[in-house]
Parts: sequence; C-alpha cells; structure tokens
Amino acid sequence: MVTNPYEMDLDPNPANYVPLTPLSFLERTAKVFPTRTAVIHGRRRYNWATTAERCRRLGAALAAHGIGRGDTVAVMAQNTPEAFEATFGIPMTGGVINALNTRLDAPMIRFILEHGEAKILLTDTEFAPVIEAALAEMENPPLVIDIVDSEGPGGNQLGAQDYEQFIAAGDPQYAGVRPSDEWQAIALNYTSGTTGNPKGVVYHHRGAYLNALSNVLVWGMRDYPIYLWTLPMFHCNGWCFPWAITAMAGTHVCLRRLDGKSVFKSIADHHVSHLCGAPIIMNMLLQVPDDQRPQFDHRVAMMTAASAPPAAVIEGMERLGIDVTHVYGLTEVYGPVTVCAWQPQWNELPIAEQADLKARQGVRYPVLEGLMVADGESLEPVPSDGKTIGEVFMRGNVVMKGYLKNQQATQAAFKGGWFHTGDLGVMHGDGYIELKDRSKDIIISGGENISTIEVEGVLFRHPAVLEAAVVAKSDDKWGETPCAFVTLKPGSSATAAEIIEFCRSNLAHFKCPRYVVFGELPKTSTGKVQKYVLREQTASVT
Repeated sequence: MVTNPYEMDLDPNPANYVPLTPLSFLERTAKVFPTRTAVIHGRRRYNWATTAERCRRLGAALAAHGIGRGDTVAVMAQNTPEAFEATFGIPMTGGVINALNTRLDAPMIRFILEHGEAKILLTDTEFAPVIEAALAEMENPPLVIDIVDSEGPGGNQLGAQDYEQFIAAGDPQYAGVRPSDEWQAIALNYTSGTTGNPKGVVYHHRGAYLNALSNVLVWGMRDYPIYLWTLPMFHCNGWCFPWAITAMAGTHVCLRRLDGKSVFKSIADHHVSHLCGAPIIMNMLLQVPDDQRPQFDHRVAMMTAASAPPAAVIEGMERLGIDVTHVYGLTEVYGPVTVCAWQPQWNELPIAEQADLKARQGVRYPVLEGLMVADGESLEPVPSDGKTIGEVFMRGNVVMKGYLKNQQATQAAFKGGWFHTGDLGVMHGDGYIELKDRSKDIIISGGENISTIEVEGVLFRHPAVLEAAVVAKSDDKWGETPCAFVTLKPGSSATAAEIIEFCRSNLAHFKCPRYVVFGELPKTSTGKVQKYVLREQTASVT
C-alpha cells in the first residue's frame, strides 16, 4: 500500500481549519474599525462597535428564547437597521434567517411561516395588517417582535414587546455560535411562486461567505464603500451585500422608501459610491427632471440584474455619472453569479456598441466553478456562435443546498450534476453568455423562436417608451405571436401603429408585435415584470 506523504499526520485542526462564515466579517470590522460609520438611517447613526453590539444583543435575546441551530427566524421589514442586524444576529445563534418579501399577501406569508417553521417573527409595524391576517389563520403562530421605526408610517404592535426592548435584554458580550460545518444553513429564501406555492431555497455559510467576497472582487470594491440600499434586503439576502459591505468596513445607507429624488439626495448627501437594483430603478432615475436632481461630483457604481438593461438606458445612466455593471443570477445561486466583465479595448468603441456589450450577462464569478449553455436534455454544450439557443447551467459552491422539504424539485434542479436555471441563452465566441429568455417566455411563432428580450430591446429604443414587456399571445394561424405591453414616458405619446412600425424598421417582421397595449406594467417587489400576469391579460387583447 502506497502512502501519500501529504496526507500523513497533516489533518485539519483548529489552528489550520475554520469553517467559512460571513459572521467573521462583522467580528473583524468591529475590532479593526470600531468608530467608522456602519449604518445610516434618517437621524440614526451607528458605528461598527455599536452595530456589532446590537447584533450580539439580538443573537443573545433570540438564544434566550430557544433559538439554536436549524431554527428559523422570519423577518418582515423594509431596508432598516433592524433588517441589517438580523442578517448577523440570527445566524449568530446557529439559526436561519428567513427574510420575507414585503409585498406578499396574507395567505402566502402564512404558507412561508408554516413551511419554514418560523419560531420567531421580527416584523415592522407598517405590515401589521397583513401579518395579523396571516397569523390569525395559523394554529401555532411564531412569537412576534415588533420593529417600530421612527422613519416609518407607524402601525399597530402585534407582539408583547418591540425590537428595542427585546435586544435590550440581550447580552452585549454574547459570543454566538460559529458553525461547526460551513455546509450548515444560514438563510432560507422563497422563490416567486408564480404558479402554486413557492419553493424554499436554502443557503449555507460557505456560499454566503464566498459570494460576498466575490461581489467585492467583480466590482473592484475598495475599503470603506458607501452603499445605498435600493435593493431589498429580503431579495437573496440583499445579493449577499450585507455581508460584502461589512467585510470592507463600509457604510450601509438605509433607504426605507424608494423614489428617484430620494436616491439622488442620498447619493449627494452621503457621497454614495455603490448601489444595486433592477433596470426599473435606472428608469426611475432617468425620469427625474434635471432641476429636481441634487448634483454630485463623483462617479457612482451601480450593479443591475434582472433582464438585460436596454442600451439606451445604460447610455443614459453613464451620462448621469453612474457606471453600470451588469450581472446575472437567481435566488438559487445567492443572487448574482455572472458579470459582464469589462475588457479595456471596449473603451474605444462607440457608446452604443459599449452599451450593447454591457447588456450581456457575461462570464462566471470567480467563485462559480462552471457555466455553460447546453441542450436542456442531453447537457451537450451548444456552439459558441452567439446564435444557437440552449439552457444556461451552473455549478459550484454558490449554488443552493437545495429546496427545503422538496426532494423531487431538488433532484430535478441538479439533474446531471448541473443546476438547471430554466433560462435560455447563447454562448458568444468570446465566452460571454447572453440571455434570450426564460424557457417559459420564449415565443414560438410558426415554428420560429422569438426572443422577447430582443423585441423589448428594440421597444426601449423608441423615444416615447419608458418600459416595455413582450409575451406570447395565442394565434390561430401562427400558434403564438408577440404582444407588447408598453408604458410611455410622462408627456410623451405614441400609437400602437407607430410602435409596430418602429419595430418593423428594426427587426425581422415575424418578430414584431402584432398587438400593443399601453399602461403600467405589473411588477414584483424587486422590479421584475410579472409576465405571467401579462400572459393572462392577452386573452382579452384584440
């Protein structure tokens, strides 16, 4: 028997192996930069020493109420200090944070609380009506702790004590419980659930740690970033940015109410360096009149995901002084895991061509081990020709543990050793992927595939169009045909015929919408257009 000398008496031990966890970021930053500003929320300011103490008090109070490894604590909150503190305070106990989508209705909240077996619920009083309705239908409701935010609209308290009273009883020196295994669950996030009940996506400490650091790497982030919370903290745990910004001893600027003027004011007042959000937020900023936009003299970095931002939108943001980085990901992979990594030679291209390149979903994050576009059944990679459509697959340490209590869905998602995203795209010759659609959104008209993203990109170039979404409408002759839903810019006008003619001037005619519906687009709380709602509406479109 041959013995490998590199494995003889060289075992992991406390001196050379510690399970990865983002909890270590808070501990280090609080010790090294205790007086730096950690959190800003209206009139509230906390430095890192105070913030760490508040997190420890929360953890201690939760532990005193029986929260330990594998126990779920749910959070229903806006982007406030309490929501941020829960991101650390709950995992400190060994527990799992379940951040709830603040736009959910009572039946869905009830389902999530019951499915996730939440023992404690931290909830902002703003959401008292919907939370009260959800709890009323539960046989064993969780203990309720009310978040009373002075910057909020108020509301009834449902619990026996509020958040400040709760953490005041917690030990400020609470050491917490570090995970003994980095595979241990840290967070539970539910998918949108557009049909049926949502699935519970389970994150582990290792993935949260790695993706947080990867955010720093792909964004070229330096020490002390000032991050504005325009992305909901409940969405994929804020794409892991509560942990990433903390690792860099940055400042979390909370923004409870999101509108264009408030974003610009925060950027100017706090010298914000970074923010995240869907393309809808970029549109929101572009619509703020020049005379109502506070001026700032520094460049701001914005990371955007969801659908590809139209070239015109990216161009507009650059003119505002905001540099856009396009990323792509899903709830199942901790948020963004690919980035349109910028190549220096692209700086010489015309701005329109730069914007087209920037709209691609790009290449894998440093911590994503595998990314491919392949046949959905055989998993055979498609040619790298920028034309052949296949499904996007991923693998690596930042892929979820799986779906909570749903072995069948977990096995289907991981079939063949890859995570099946359900997104359709192409692989370009330079190794960059570009999404073409969700598998359920692709339009097949007369046997031809039509990418709704491609059609939407053309619609966005129309000078009167603010927002656009394209879905399939049943057609007796073609099977399906594109139907466009359009929101016009304030003060602008256009007819359906004009919109269709514009598309015919910029697209193959079979790809052009035959129907145009004007009005506001239905969206999720994270700014994604709810296409399933639009598909239902096409039945009444004539």
